[in-house]
Amino acid sequence: MFIILILLVLGAAALTILSGSVAIPAFDVLSILAGDEATNPAWTYIIWQMRIPATLTAMLTGAALSVAGLLLQSYFRNPLAGPSILGITSGSHLAVAITILLLGTPPGFGLVIAAFFGALLILLILLGLGGIVRQPVTLLIVGILLSYLSNAILTLLSYSASADGIQALMLWGMGSFNQVGMAQMPLFASLILASLTASCWLIKPLNGWMLGDLYARNLGVSIPGVRWGVLMVTGLLCAVTTAWCGPIAFIGLSIPHVARMMFRTDNHRILLPASLLLGSLCALICLWLSSMPSNGRTLPINALTQLFGIPVILYVLLRRKS
Repeated sequence: MFIILILLVLGAAALTILSGSVAIPAFDVLSILAGDEATNPAWTYIIWQMRIPATLTAMLTGAALSVAGLLLQSYFRNPLAGPSILGITSGSHLAVAITILLLGTPPGFGLVIAAFFGALLILLILLGLGGIVRQPVTLLIVGILLSYLSNAILTLLSYSASADGIQALMLWGMGSFNQVGMAQMPLFASLILASLTASCWLIKPLNGWMLGDLYARNLGVSIPGVRWGVLMVTGLLCAVTTAWCGPIAFIGLSIPHVARMMFRTDNHRILLPASLLLGSLCALICLWLSSMPSNGRTLPINALTQLFGIPVILYVLLRRKS
């Protein structure tokens, strides 16, 4: 199954490079990738500076959000836990919005730091309330309220912002995989790959954690270690993706459920790589669909991820209800 998923991801990546809002013959695309001169010099720029970075960004973002969603669902032991539902994405969104509207900072490491602290603040509040609120549903409601609070503050900031700032924030909020160029790719990829590597250290503790606190302690699992490990990894994954790509919704919430339905297991040794590959595949498909208009424009990524994610979550809820 993993081999099939890898082949699907590679096929989807090839499709996003071969096709786009600007029609380029497949033979010319292959020639450009081989290092030959293109018939149209602009095509070389489109392939190397736009399509390939967007493809890599989609793969990394989909993997990051899916793994973050899996870690949060496992830690909270709740199928509805996710970066967007729990307000983590909204916290990053608000922090980035403040940075953009007040400082005019373009996508870069400054936005990553702001987004990280925004995500970290929401996670700290949720983890702090988790020791008081025992009902997972109540904790989810708290996350939703924090999301509304962040959106309210964002609305107040937008009300007093300049027209250019509002437009930049609105375009950023629609989500896009085209904001990471080749110059920013090393930093973007390094932060995500380091976080994904760190998430592998949480596989064994989370497998014990899913069996209950007492069982996890008997296995030698450090409960504070799991808490802070999930906190730091998910915070950084959400921060990096939100800072550069905008608040991408529903990939982190829906993809872990798709992985569980496909592999029928709760073992994180299987679920984590499966979520990683499925998240990359989903993001690549959304990237390909976003470039379908032939007028040189692209569709908002967030609209496409919600069209995919909402039916998955409805199916999971109805199946659990039945």
